[in-house]
Amino acid sequence: MENFKSSIDIVSQLAPDLPIAANRPHAVKRAANWFVRNFAGDVLYAVKANPSPWVLDAMWEAGVRHFDVASIVEVETIFNRFPSATLAFMHPVKNRNAITRAYFEFGVRIFSLDSMEELQKILEATNYAQDLTLMIRLSVSNSASSISLDGKFGIKGEKAVELLRAARSVTREDLGICFHVGSQCMDPQAYVKAMDVAKSTIIQAGVVIDIIDVGGGFPVNYRDMSPAPMSQYMQVIAQKFETMPVTENCALWCEPGRAMVAEATSIIARVELVKDDFIYLNDGAYGNLFDATHVNWPFETEHLRINGNSSKEHKAFRIFGPTCDGIDELNNEYFLPIDIKEGDYIEFKMLGAYGVAMTTNFNGFGQNIEVITCDDAHVSMFTETKDISKNQFFKK
Repeated sequence: MENFKSSIDIVSQLAPDLPIAANRPHAVKRAANWFVRNFAGDVLYAVKANPSPWVLDAMWEAGVRHFDVASIVEVETIFNRFPSATLAFMHPVKNRNAITRAYFEFGVRIFSLDSMEELQKILEATNYAQDLTLMIRLSVSNSASSISLDGKFGIKGEKAVELLRAARSVTREDLGICFHVGSQCMDPQAYVKAMDVAKSTIIQAGVVIDIIDVGGGFPVNYRDMSPAPMSQYMQVIAQKFETMPVTENCALWCEPGRAMVAEATSIIARVELVKDDFIYLNDGAYGNLFDATHVNWPFETEHLRINGNSSKEHKAFRIFGPTCDGIDELNNEYFLPIDIKEGDYIEFKMLGAYGVAMTTNFNGFGQNIEVITCDDAHVSMFTETKDISKNQFFKK
């Protein structure tokens, strides 16, 4: 990938027809290093957020050695790139052959599940292996998050108690509890409440728990969103962990995805046409702007013009993507210069998570140019000057 100093340098030098992913490896390293230093346990990068090779390499360079993989493709990708990494197959519903390949070909021993049926599948697919680490996915409230992930996965109540007991009876290795408070969680106390659910379930089940995994959901500074400092999330999780009814050497895990990579890429799209209050771009819902279209977040933008200055007067525009589909439209109005025109560019910031990872080739679109830039597109969540001591609350 070519290197540039800034976004305006990119469009000035390339004047590309295709959308540009302006990547910032330094932002990945900054976030990953912060998590490794400040989370009181093991950090598992959720690969699905952005599996780009440059992201994975930046994670490894920053000290991440554990990966949350959710498909056999992700398992194979991480194994081939980092053979010594610890892989956790954290999708609660897995293809039977994927389980077999993960276990026998790639050495995966950690599997998540939320049902008796999945437990039986894992046992059969691994020939009733005795060295499995089983992670029971609990259902917890997602009310503090911008995107709820509750409903599809997770088990609760008496069924969770029964599954914990059943899993404990068939593994000689570790038994853990995991959960997900939802994406872009705006309240640190959501993790405390979820850990209370886990605590109650453990007490009812009366089993020894070796791992508490608080999942992902850690927030970033999207436009019009002001999450609490990341240090508050780290502190309340570590403090609550000390009250859990687990053994002294119980491990604590987290699975950040969005928070690790959101700041690391912006998408630069070219204006193909301006018609009244409509702007048509060469990127959209089926490309890098999936989140900007479907989760209804007003991403911060910057207008880029190669030659000349634009008007300081702005107005609201509706923005459409390049495909023939009528739903290929961003859900929010964007305020841009009134003289925006064909050949200008719009930079959409904070799309390192679920940007390029969500791109399709629908309608013949979906190709990108990837470059590296050394600037910062947004205010970082990871510029706090004082770190929490990782060992302050750490049980191990």
